Amino acid sequence: MRRQFALMTMLFLTGSAVAGAQTWELRVSENKRFLTKANGIPFFWLGDTAWELFHRLNREDAERYLENRRRKGFNVIQAVALAELDGLNTPNRYGEKPLTGNDPAKPNAKYFEHVDWVVNKAREKGLYIGLLPTWGRYVVKGSWEKTSEVIFNPQNARAYGRWIGTRYKNAPNIVWILGGDRNPEGVVEVWRAMAEGIREGDGGTHLITFHPNGRGSSATLLHQEPWLDFNMIQSGHSAKDFANYEMIARDYAKTPLKPVLDGEPRYEDHPVNWKPDELGWFDEVDVRQAAYWAVFAGGFGHTYGCHPIWQMASPDREKVGLARHNWTEVLDLPGAGQMQHLKTVIESRDFLSRVPDANLLVNNPPEGPDHAVAARGDGYIMVYSPSGKPVELRPRGYRRGGAVRQWYVRWFNPRTGEWVEAKPMEAKESLTLTPPGTPGRGNDWVAVLDAMSR
Repeated sequence: MRRQFALMTMLFLTGSAVAGAQTWELRVSENKRFLTKANGIPFFWLGDTAWELFHRLNREDAERYLENRRRKGFNVIQAVALAELDGLNTPNRYGEKPLTGNDPAKPNAKYFEHVDWVVNKAREKGLYIGLLPTWGRYVVKGSWEKTSEVIFNPQNARAYGRWIGTRYKNAPNIVWILGGDRNPEGVVEVWRAMAEGIREGDGGTHLITFHPNGRGSSATLLHQEPWLDFNMIQSGHSAKDFANYEMIARDYAKTPLKPVLDGEPRYEDHPVNWKPDELGWFDEVDVRQAAYWAVFAGGFGHTYGCHPIWQMASPDREKVGLARHNWTEVLDLPGAGQMQHLKTVIESRDFLSRVPDANLLVNNPPEGPDHAVAARGDGYIMVYSPSGKPVELRPRGYRRGGAVRQWYVRWFNPRTGEWVEAKPMEAKESLTLTPPGTPGRGNDWVAVLDAMSR
């Protein structure tokens, strides 16, 4: 009887684990443009950048950060095991370094117990961890770096990948992100070995992508790699109004088809091109613009970032990149709270049929702060006007079970998440969409047009 009870208990736990995995498991959608859950529910990636989360925060602060992001609607936290800011030699808050003797073949279990805790706490809060096994500086020296800390080669990269893949095999809320602010020129074989090691360790249960250098894309050298499940670009921090929609569009057009997103756009509270006196600082207007540009151009999601938060800047740790605040002071900047509205408007209509369609727009500025972007899906069109100026739309050829007789236009406010109703518009060849309010920087709006065929 005891043996039968034990067997039943084991089957129950196994079944629970399978059910849990089905809830969390992410897959590339059948049309290769998005991510979905295993049950087919679309997954909109709304990420935040917390590179130094494991390295610089204790558990109390880590939970404070995670809870703040949960409340703001984020669902992916991007963080690094072997962190950028002297992550090999400066211990974490519990006095532990990640590797013994900086040897990838000798991970320090005590250090990774803290990583385990954060990953589990994120899961409790419904959050995925976009986990970078290492920052790129430990694989290849950056052109701007004076000293090299390269510790990986194909052999130990594979072994480390297998080890960390095995460790988190049963953590359902993991997405692997290789790279770490470095392009893979000259070291593709190292990243390939690490990816293959991870696959051996976790049995292929988690998706893998690659985080490149500024203005770079994983697709440049890795698009054909079988382990690369989706592409990631880094549009970076070098200019206001940088056209990240062009980067997204290039990767969206590549074959074989793979999903793409901007995994590091301009950060809120970051000095523009690291020249604050000359160019100022990125604010919530900049981060909203980058987010809507990228997603409406074909991104399956988006990652937000805040300059003091990625580095978890604090009085007792050296700030980098001219950061002017501590991380606790900027948790509630406007841009961070407004990102959830992007998810709201995208999820308000059929998710998996959405495609970018620049041809819908007429007389659209090719670049600059007034450049609009458009997407369409089953029964709807969405248009983003970044400065609230009128947009001319020609939805010629759009049909939904017959000719469209009318468009019902609703305006969505990216700053507040509020909807403003508008009257139906006759389905003429050319429509002029005039956003509410006075045009100008920060008065961005989304027009959502629902097709009415009767």
